[in-house]
Amino acid sequence: MVTCAPAAKPDSYRIAREQMVRKGIEGRGIHDPAILDAMRKVPRHLFVRPDSIESAYSDSALPIKENQTISQPYVVALMTATAELSSTDKVLEIGTGSGYQAAVLGEIVREVYSIEIIETLARDSGELLNKLGYQNVQVKHGDGYQGWKEAAPFDAILITAAAPKIPEPLINQLKVGGLLVMPLGQTRTSQELIALTKTENGLEKRFVTHVIFVPMTGEVRNNEGDDS
Repeated sequence: MVTCAPAAKPDSYRIAREQMVRKGIEGRGIHDPAILDAMRKVPRHLFVRPDSIESAYSDSALPIKENQTISQPYVVALMTATAELSSTDKVLEIGTGSGYQAAVLGEIVREVYSIEIIETLARDSGELLNKLGYQNVQVKHGDGYQGWKEAAPFDAILITAAAPKIPEPLINQLKVGGLLVMPLGQTRTSQELIALTKTENGLEKRFVTHVIFVPMTGEVRNNEGDDS
């Protein structure tokens, strides 16, 4: 279970969040009010390890359990912005991790479905999100490669781990006109954050930036190939 340290006062966290948003997100060109408001609200210090709380609002990725990471705030904001979300959207997230990205999404859209392949992370993040009152966020343990068929189709899909190829089952669960945002690459040092728009005639791919994510595991690694 994620442990919340009572070391700092709530006002300290509020001020730290505001500084994080102003300098690390708005200051780097992301101006969507819904995203800025969400990241001002979500208590990132509750999603990190107790020994990382002092760094919770720095613009950096931090280690969490099971050799995974919580993405740096700017990357969370960038992926969210790239997905071009609206308040009525239903979004699928692959790779719940700590639950931070799911919480940010939960502040913005109508429904969030998040899948985590590591059972302990799925359990802990689900419990934390529930404790924080995110009734519009559902978390389940499973291999995200196959998506969440029962809840499909989705207006947007975010993959928060680097995949060596584009998961075809997820494209099938994306609405026409929807966006899939993901890091694509076979190594930790060579990944591209891309946005795929589903059209009636196929996929339109857009390069966003270079990134470094932990690798996506599970079925996506079978018969690896780079679909870039």
